[in-house]
Amino acid sequence: MATSRPLALALLFCALSACSHAAISYPPSAMSTAAPANNGFLSCLIKSVPPRLLHGKSSRAYGSIWESTVRNVKFVSDKTVKPVYIITPTEAAHIQATVACGRKHGLRVRVRSGGHDYEGLSYRSAKPETFAVVDLSMMRQVRIDGKAATAWVDSGAQLGELYYAVAKMTPSLGFPAGVCATIGVGGHFSGGGFGMLLRKYGTAGDNVIDAKVVDANGTLLDRKSMGEDYFWAIRGGGGESFGIVVSWQVQLVPVPPKVTVFQIHRGVKDGAIDLINKWQQVAPSLPDDLMIRIMAMEQDAMFEALYLGTCKDLLPLMASRFPELGVKQEDCNEMPWIQSVAFIPMGKSATVMDLLNRTSNIKAFGKYKSDYVKDPIPRDVWEKIYTWLAKPGAGVMIMDPYGARISSIPKDATPFPHRQGVLFNIQYVSYWFGEGDGAAPTQWSRDMYAFMEPYVSKNPRQAYANYRDLDLGVNEVVGDVSTYDSGRVWGEKYYNGNFERLARTKAKVDPCDYFRNEQSIPPLLK
Repeated sequence: MATSRPLALALLFCALSACSHAAISYPPSAMSTAAPANNGFLSCLIKSVPPRLLHGKSSRAYGSIWESTVRNVKFVSDKTVKPVYIITPTEAAHIQATVACGRKHGLRVRVRSGGHDYEGLSYRSAKPETFAVVDLSMMRQVRIDGKAATAWVDSGAQLGELYYAVAKMTPSLGFPAGVCATIGVGGHFSGGGFGMLLRKYGTAGDNVIDAKVVDANGTLLDRKSMGEDYFWAIRGGGGESFGIVVSWQVQLVPVPPKVTVFQIHRGVKDGAIDLINKWQQVAPSLPDDLMIRIMAMEQDAMFEALYLGTCKDLLPLMASRFPELGVKQEDCNEMPWIQSVAFIPMGKSATVMDLLNRTSNIKAFGKYKSDYVKDPIPRDVWEKIYTWLAKPGAGVMIMDPYGARISSIPKDATPFPHRQGVLFNIQYVSYWFGEGDGAAPTQWSRDMYAFMEPYVSKNPRQAYANYRDLDLGVNEVVGDVSTYDSGRVWGEKYYNGNFERLARTKAKVDPCDYFRNEQSIPPLLK
């Protein structure tokens, strides 16, 4: 039986957004000293880190390690600026040594957990630069405390591994994070991180209660020793700007014995536009146990829901609040929460064991943008949107409703500011296959984004940091430090009024801007 287009798109989206780690057993490095300028770094590091964990460009493992997490294959190119070394630590001390040696010998490091960065900045540079990458894929333990309903999870773990470990220990607990199982914990949590439990429990960052971080001095800190400003910053402000988060302690959340999932398709000819128009007014005000998101494409809309309860309870709720969708008993799929985590991105045939699969065979190119909507979009505009979705090179719009718990948390509780007043988030996903340059889909995403400007948030036009978009701006470096004014251009879109506090925190913990990329938080030094 052929895979449905929406399911294929969901799998593609997860592959592109997650860039899953292959489960590689890395061969000995045969470390090369092919970069003489960095021999001091290598000599320093080899005193503390086993050579098998150090990979230069001439080592046997370098290519496979670097590419193992690159699923947005537009970056698999000879033109891509790659690291001179990849370090695959197995313990915090290896990360501390890497940072200390990097600082001493003038070699910056970038950090990769799941490789999900839409612009690839965790494993490449968008401009000529000499740097190393700390690849955390070998550090992915999950340690559950069932009595306290907490877990320590390493940054190299993927969401599926976290979900599986929690449910295996106690099926009555879960965790509110992303839909795609192969997303890496480190980047996801540090950008906020949300999924189908957003309206019930908020973001992943909202549920982090402690962390272990290696700072710019190579010191390992926990929440008490780093201080509350530092701890605040890493839970939504992009951890890679402030250090390397080794592991996170999270508060697990209750889930019922059974949840209900539905995936209902409605074509434009079947009234999809009227349904979307109603959805944007209803979905943000539904009870917090119910999340209904939309994937809009061509002449179709898929309404996908997770309800924390049984179909028996869901049907009267839908009949009362959203009868136009026409949800029926046969639309309902009841299952344990852990099965829903596999079902939603991977379909009915997925099993819980699929959550542990760290590989993906889907190879595609992609470009992504995002928006936040605070006022309902007029119905006639939805008609125009579907005209855009039918154009050559058109992609997909994924819309997630807010409201309930996420909207009750203060905007400055963490750096993630998109809370009260937000109706829903939009992600524009354009993709292509083969050897083409992707000009048409890339241009579609930019033109679509321009068309939507009158109908989305303003002053600033907001965006989600985990849907990184270099079109919003990049840092200017002056005197070997990223400037605050250049960072504000993109930073206030991601973080709104929290950006200045992030920059002040950066100045306290990393004033020399050691942890830096094209969209890292700049230090506010004055």
